Amino acid sequence: MRAPRHGSMRAHVALAFAALVLAGDALQPALAGGCGFDYKDALSKTIIFLEAQRSGKLPRSNRVKWRGDSGLDDGKLANVDLTGGYYDAGDNVKYGLPLAFTVTTLAWTALAFKPELESTKELKHVHQAIKWGTDYLLKCAARKNKLWVQVGDPNLDHQCWVRPENMKAPRTLYEIDSKTPGTEIAAETSAAFAASSMVFRDDKKYSRKLLNKAKLLFTFAKSHLGSYDGECPFYCSYSGYNDELLWAATWLYLATRRQVYADFIAHEAISSSVAEFSWDLKFPGAQVLLAEFNMTSAGGAQNFKSQADNFVCAVLPDTAFHQVFITPGGVIHLRDGANSQYVTSTAFLLVVYADLLLRTGQTVLCGNQPLPPARLHEFARQQMDYLLGANPRHSSYVVGFGANPPTQPHHRGASTPVLPPGTDVNCGLSFGDWMAPDKPNPNELTGAIVGGPDKNDGFVDKRGNSSYTEPCTYINSLAIGPLAALAVRGVQLVATQ
Repeated sequence: MRAPRHGSMRAHVALAFAALVLAGDALQPALAGGCGFDYKDALSKTIIFLEAQRSGKLPRSNRVKWRGDSGLDDGKLANVDLTGGYYDAGDNVKYGLPLAFTVTTLAWTALAFKPELESTKELKHVHQAIKWGTDYLLKCAARKNKLWVQVGDPNLDHQCWVRPENMKAPRTLYEIDSKTPGTEIAAETSAAFAASSMVFRDDKKYSRKLLNKAKLLFTFAKSHLGSYDGECPFYCSYSGYNDELLWAATWLYLATRRQVYADFIAHEAISSSVAEFSWDLKFPGAQVLLAEFNMTSAGGAQNFKSQADNFVCAVLPDTAFHQVFITPGGVIHLRDGANSQYVTSTAFLLVVYADLLLRTGQTVLCGNQPLPPARLHEFARQQMDYLLGANPRHSSYVVGFGANPPTQPHHRGASTPVLPPGTDVNCGLSFGDWMAPDKPNPNELTGAIVGGPDKNDGFVDKRGNSSYTEPCTYINSLAIGPLAALAVRGVQLVATQ
């Protein structure tokens, strides 16, 4: 069973579009990593994992050959088509909030690391991953002031250890509307559409469709305020909806440059300095995006550059404002339960922010202590290297990569043998047959970054140890950018001087 909730509130753009796309001649050739990691291989495999999470009718180009079509009747209970999208982790439910966040962060990756992804020939695969998500989300948002936010009852789903291709539990549908609002999910889906509209600008019709949906959903989100708790206890919004509103407005401003969104950011949005960037807490992401514009919120009382600095100061261990726990082996640890998501999200933000600081000739200020962009790059590399094997266990946390990688990720599809379509699985026996055995999964979940170690760098590679062995789409979506930068720029992560 998947661990409840992978993030919570703890602790109390702007990259202009042209700046997001760095000049190709600014890139440095890759250098041999200090630990000898093949970053390009890690990058490729990290993207492949997302194909293992696809729901719906799979294309012939799908590279995970042990996966098949699934969820082909999704939506039929309400006479709508809700096929497609992603399973978030190791079960067979499609949750709207983490799915939309996965798409938003994939789109940001495609924008911020476009030259690196082009150089590694992975940009096409990232675009495909984004579109697999946006095509599904467009179906969810087909009607105004209504959004389908979940397919599948997690409690029923967790009563059977079965591949999605053979699941037989009812595909229960969940929605938000004007009477049952869900500001967080509506705003996050708006952000996903707005960010993706920038990625697909060469396809004007599709880009316009995404942007129009982003605008409608943002209006819906802020006009019908209220948290939706239907995804609890698995994806409860502990941080509230103010971060998603700021996040969505930020992406809409970047996509449109319309004053209405700048005004919302400056006068209506609420921002806060925190030490976490996750599917539940988006403040640092918006602050990094808005830092370059010298924008403020709360009528000028809060400066986004200062708040982005505060995030860095809270994370890095060599500042007086450090808040985040660092394991003896050197990786950040916010909490058990998919802790790797905080590792990849922090690495992502630090690389993006350091690139911005280099372009604008600035540093991070932690009180009176300046930190150069190189320090952010260095810490980001250390975090990614830890996941790849530079840790006390000398073991990889990426399935199919490096030394002693995980072989028992908590994942129904990977741990269950491929069965003929229509096979009637005995749910009562399924856990004993396929979840409990202490042996490698029959299907390699290539590229999956598992939940990671505990606060003492300990890790037991057992399927039932879900807090540490379960992968999630948003762990990988935020790993792609840093890995692409490492693959192309080398261990110093410098794109511009």
